Amino acid sequence: MRFHHVNFGYTEEKTVLHDVSLWAKPGQKIAFVGSTGAGKTTITNLINRFYDVQQGEITYDGIDVKEIQKASLRRSLGIVLQETQLFTGTVAENIRYGKPDATDEEVRAAARLANADTFISHLPHGYDTVLTGNGESLSQGERQLLAIARAAVSDPPVLILDEATSSIDTRTEKLIERGMDSLMEGRTVFVIAHRLSTVRNAHAILVLERGEIVERGDHQQLLEQKGRYYQLYTGQAELG
Repeated sequence: MRFHHVNFGYTEEKTVLHDVSLWAKPGQKIAFVGSTGAGKTTITNLINRFYDVQQGEITYDGIDVKEIQKASLRRSLGIVLQETQLFTGTVAENIRYGKPDATDEEVRAAARLANADTFISHLPHGYDTVLTGNGESLSQGERQLLAIARAAVSDPPVLILDEATSSIDTRTEKLIERGMDSLMEGRTVFVIAHRLSTVRNAHAILVLERGEIVERGDHQQLLEQKGRYYQLYTGQAELG
């Protein structure tokens, strides 16, 4: 996937992204870091075509994404957001939402990959436990594990991860990180980073400020530059 000199604004009066160019090869993990409002989420909104660019081009396997049907494009994308949306239905049905024709075994395999199988097996009716009210009976961490399982069952070639786990206990956070690591294996991954400790192993880290890429490189390269990433990493600037 490539961004070619992309400019974008949610309104005509205000441009949010300025001349953004980037690329991700199959199997690469690309992380976006920067302060709140820098443009990180906007980039992922354009990848899945929640919005279309005003100038420039985004290509997927060499094809302009505007020429790809939104439904077809989104079937090839796995998305795990900070806020997980669950619906009234069984645990299995909530996971199967990522692939409606998934077999029971595929659902369980996805849950195992996401490290969700253990907590599911302790629910009153296991995978047949009915969830209501956006999964209000589950913890935030458990809901996040189900979101990872939902992404895993669709087996997407491209993943978009909003990996915030700020209000989750340390044990569950470790489970989520392991589930994410399993899910990312062999896929092209775009990560919105809320804590820099989670992106040190990214192939490329793109530092955004006011809608522009101001630095790019891997963790070590960016630390050695002693620029914006260094300030964020050492706590001299705020990450959001």
